[in-house]
Amino acid sequence: MLKWYFFRLKTMSLLEIPYRFKQILQKKFESFFVVGETLGTILIPKTKKILKIGEIDTPIFDDEFSVFGKKINFFDSQIDWHKDVFSGEKYALTFSKNINIRKSANLSAKNVWEINRLQFLIHIAINYNKTKDEKFLDKFIELNESWIEANPYLLGVNWYSNIEVNIRLINWFFCWELLDAEELMNKSKIFKEFVNTKWLPVIYQHCKYSFNNPSKYSSANNHLVSEYSGLYLATSVWGFKESEFWRSYAKDGLEKEILKQHSNGVNKEEAAEYIQFITDFFLLPFIIGEKCNDSFSKEFQKALKQILDYILVFTDVNLNFPKYGDEDDGYVLNFSEIGHFNNFKSLLVSASIIFNDESYLSAKSEYDIKNKLLFSDDGYLLFEKLMDREKKELVTKFYPKEGHFIFRKLIKDKEIYAHLDIAPLGYLSIAAHGHSDILSFLIHVNGNPFFIDSGTYSYHTEKKWRKYFVSSQAHNTITIDDENQAFHASDTLWLNHYKPKVISCVQQRNIERVVGTYNQKSNVQHIRSFEFNKKINEFLIEDNIIIRDNKEHKIFMPFHLHPTIQITKSTITNYTLSHASGAAVSLHLDDQLKWNLVRGSAEPFLGWYSESFMKKEPTSVVFGEMIVKESLKIVTRIKVTEY
Repeated sequence: MLKWYFFRLKTMSLLEIPYRFKQILQKKFESFFVVGETLGTILIPKTKKILKIGEIDTPIFDDEFSVFGKKINFFDSQIDWHKDVFSGEKYALTFSKNINIRKSANLSAKNVWEINRLQFLIHIAINYNKTKDEKFLDKFIELNESWIEANPYLLGVNWYSNIEVNIRLINWFFCWELLDAEELMNKSKIFKEFVNTKWLPVIYQHCKYSFNNPSKYSSANNHLVSEYSGLYLATSVWGFKESEFWRSYAKDGLEKEILKQHSNGVNKEEAAEYIQFITDFFLLPFIIGEKCNDSFSKEFQKALKQILDYILVFTDVNLNFPKYGDEDDGYVLNFSEIGHFNNFKSLLVSASIIFNDESYLSAKSEYDIKNKLLFSDDGYLLFEKLMDREKKELVTKFYPKEGHFIFRKLIKDKEIYAHLDIAPLGYLSIAAHGHSDILSFLIHVNGNPFFIDSGTYSYHTEKKWRKYFVSSQAHNTITIDDENQAFHASDTLWLNHYKPKVISCVQQRNIERVVGTYNQKSNVQHIRSFEFNKKINEFLIEDNIIIRDNKEHKIFMPFHLHPTIQITKSTITNYTLSHASGAAVSLHLDDQLKWNLVRGSAEPFLGWYSESFMKKEPTSVVFGEMIVKESLKIVTRIKVTEY
């Protein structure tokens, strides 16, 4: 643990040190005078209905919800709000800011927090909205009262992280709207008593915590955005005495962070799945602000559109996305009973309605529950009109400043898609959710992944797996001397960030090429040229390894394949890759390396794929190795032969 503190200190600026000292003093004060604080009845001025929610045309939600694939039944069982449902271990009910969430190798705070985001309460609220069956309202009250009783203010791990506090606020906001709480209080004395004596007091405590515990300096990533977002939504509906000030503070923060944390719409955390998570933190306040006559600036709207434009171009014909960086199944709102779902699809529908633009839609677009809540039936009428309009086909899009390159050949529903990564490691000094993946690539054919990013699997538990999945060897790039391209200091902490360099970009009618490198002054430099010949459907990859110290170095070059891909070896350097859909790809390798094929190796770790958090499965990897002392060029050809 001392090593972690040392590494963490190295990421802090001089200005951050006094801020952290102030946090220590605040913690001491709260541990003596605030922890366990209870509030009496809270009455607020009459609230207004923000969302125009009509009849919700959706099946009744089941009595279960999923925590990273593990089913929890909230009707038949008592929920232990401090228990990790995977390991069975629990966090103690002690002062939250003194808890060491990494103390046990098997106890994951993330697994606990996933339940405590309370996203399943929206399912219950929808069921009540649809059926008016009192059992759903009773269960809603019961679960909230259980949570409140089990989580006194600042006691337990559920008051440890401000992002968790604000995700609860956002989900309570939507529950309030779905239940039409103001009207329901006039009809039900039990519900009114619950609201005034239990629900509003804990909501107020959440708002106070959100404001008093901002994520600043090297922690000012998606966590800070969540804090502004949760506080903005909460104070838009609940009129506490501080609400006007808190809402102004949150709005100002959102206006600043959407510009700071993005460049041309590309999020700087370098974690693709996080984009949907972070975008919702901006999108929801924008929509609620419009409905409350508290519109955000033109600059904010422009930045939001750029984000949604990037989502449009970085998804393939099946709305798959390039899985660079961390993915942890994190959602602001989760309307799926199975937990894992594609929120990018929903965001693109939202974009089409906000900007009255059919280009965000495809044949796979659907008007889902989230958009129904946000835009009501009026949004659906516009959605139907937009779906009827003719849409432009997507094309190649390069972001040279940001280091992301999307290659595309699309003819109707036939698509060849690739993503090349020459981006920075991540955002701020800790780069918490980045992977060591510079110069790596992905290729999809007709929306089916062929060459893949290995995924994430875990954060703070099963540390050997965490080290593998973030490593250079788990990506389609070249590893030198078995070392990552940056120093992985801890689970979500990187040091010695690499310095990317885009050397050139070419976009012609049939030839598209990008050349990039990193750490140009190092003893061993890797330069990759990635070319797509659209005429013959072939990718030409040329890797130049520049040796400057005349010493021997080990080269490791993997090609990670999706588990659904069948692989046939023709010769030592020629493979045929095929998918059940009929798509096929030929892989021609350079004979300078010694090539092998592995699947699901545990010693060393190689040949694994994580589709979603806490899930992994074996997959095939073709890898080459060699020892070099002099500079060399490695040539690889990947040709789509059937699609």
